Amino acid sequence: MNMFFVLAETTRSAHQQIVSMDMFWEQVDKLSWLQALIAVSFGAVYLIYGWRIFKVLAVVSFGMGGLFLGMELGRRMGTDSSAIMWGGIIGLILMAVLSIPLMHWAVSILGAAAGGIITGCIWYALGLPHQYILAGAVIGIVAGGMISFIVFKISVMLFTSLGGAVLIITGLLALANLYEQHQTTNANFVYSLVNEYNWFMPAILIFTTFVGMVIQNKLVKGASDWKL
Repeated sequence: MNMFFVLAETTRSAHQQIVSMDMFWEQVDKLSWLQALIAVSFGAVYLIYGWRIFKVLAVVSFGMGGLFLGMELGRRMGTDSSAIMWGGIIGLILMAVLSIPLMHWAVSILGAAAGGIITGCIWYALGLPHQYILAGAVIGIVAGGMISFIVFKISVMLFTSLGGAVLIITGLLALANLYEQHQTTNANFVYSLVNEYNWFMPAILIFTTFVGMVIQNKLVKGASDWKL
């Protein structure tokens, strides 16, 4: 399961909002009760014990990334569905296999990407110009990459905590939305929180990620057998 769900879409107009939560909300709105509970459960494991299974998570993350890249490449090279399918399969296998011998680099890249997401969230929450949000993300990517090579454990805890936070938040919002649909009042409260308040999603994402890193740091210190 890939930790980096795309939460933003771009537009050419500088007067329109570049970062939109519509894509994220579509995923939340589609989840059933069971799927939401599964997301919360897996997210909790990801958040708390990601340091134990970070190698598997890194391989899966790169495999999913290769899948999407391969599908996009296949879509550009051919119009039939078989080109897209084979492009996705080849991309998935290639990226997953390459990430195993290059595990240190793979985790560092994921840590850098997580840093970019965090700083991008801060940029979005502060209401800074959305057309320059990539500049804020680049700062986090550079900082996350540097930290990953200096203190590798931080990179592990950062990308696993962020991945778990995304799954937990998605599942909880889906559950809240499903509950709200059965109420007669405040039918759009959860939707308005996600789409109308810039600070809401970044705040809960960063807070949950921070909690996960604190928990993992305590567990890592108490596990003398943990090896990178």
